[in-house]
Amino acid sequence: MSSTRDEPQKDKEQPDSLLARGLSGRRPLVQWAVLLLTSAVLSILLRAVHIPAAFLLGPMIAGIAVAVMRASIRVPRWSAMLAQGVVGGLIASRFTPKVLGGLGRAWKLDLLVTAGVVGASSLLGWSLARLRVLPGSTAIWGSAPGGATSMVVMAEESGADGRLVAFMQYLRVLLVALAASAVAHFAVPGASLSHAASMFGQFDLVRFGGTLVIVFGGAVLGRVSRIPSGAMLVPIFIGGVTNATGWLTLELPPWLLVASYALVGWMVGVRFTREILVYAARAAPRILAAIVVLLVICGLMGGALTLFAGIDPLTAYLATSPGGVDTAAIIASSSNKADPLFVMTLQLTRAITMLLLGPTLAKRVARSFADDEGVG
Repeated sequence: MSSTRDEPQKDKEQPDSLLARGLSGRRPLVQWAVLLLTSAVLSILLRAVHIPAAFLLGPMIAGIAVAVMRASIRVPRWSAMLAQGVVGGLIASRFTPKVLGGLGRAWKLDLLVTAGVVGASSLLGWSLARLRVLPGSTAIWGSAPGGATSMVVMAEESGADGRLVAFMQYLRVLLVALAASAVAHFAVPGASLSHAASMFGQFDLVRFGGTLVIVFGGAVLGRVSRIPSGAMLVPIFIGGVTNATGWLTLELPPWLLVASYALVGWMVGVRFTREILVYAARAAPRILAAIVVLLVICGLMGGALTLFAGIDPLTAYLATSPGGVDTAAIIASSSNKADPLFVMTLQLTRAITMLLLGPTLAKRVARSFADDEGVG
């Protein structure tokens, strides 16, 4: 009788134990299959509702999900390094003679706006560290108004907590994109965040081969030379020079970018734990408030450009928006009232400024607060 009574108890415990175990103990092939399938579904859903960086956010969220389910898989270091090289190549591909020419003509205004946005973001990062919302250098990288993906990569390289940096960066990317979309909607009916590009369209094989040499060779050279964040910075420098001079126009097919975004997303996502999610949830209201303050400050700078420099409101807003370089460029290009060249010039100047100054700022803030970089 006792054994019969115990039987339902065993059956009742089995689902709980399976849920608690999650992916722990499963073969790596099974874990990767779950990660790939979840990433694909989430990316398609995010893309369908025009969420920016869908092919990075989808894999990152999927990585967080499998990490919480106690998966043991990790992204190989060599593949993460190559993905960083591709991200560097993407940034370098933005350097064109037109962009450099625009920088030369309006360099004073460019530097003034860049100093204002970088200064405001650094002050907010310092405040978050001061209030102990985030550890020192993590707060600086999370607040940095450069390209979100590159900021996460450099934060990881510098020893900051890439998980919290990613949480803050991509939350801001989403808010900036929504705000920019709203501004574009009211200023220019029909403007959209969508970007029609064939995933497997035709591309120039010669340029593609040269690009692979630059991004992959540069990534290896940057890692071997031990340059801080060299796997991304070396391809940016080499690729930027070749692209801007016209010696080689960089060719990065969408499928390669999607694969690289996924690797970066997984690299960050699978390192999350339940503890870090609880920490992020507790800090979310103050992080959100800091992002809103930064958006307001940048909006005021855009208003000043309109009042004192005669820049049209949409161009001014997109040029000063903190982050979302690609989104700002797409909206500017889709509008007949915005100046894409001016927008890209200011956005790229700010991104490069953060790439150069970010490590120094992060180290100084971390040293001044003597924080322990890592939570959970």
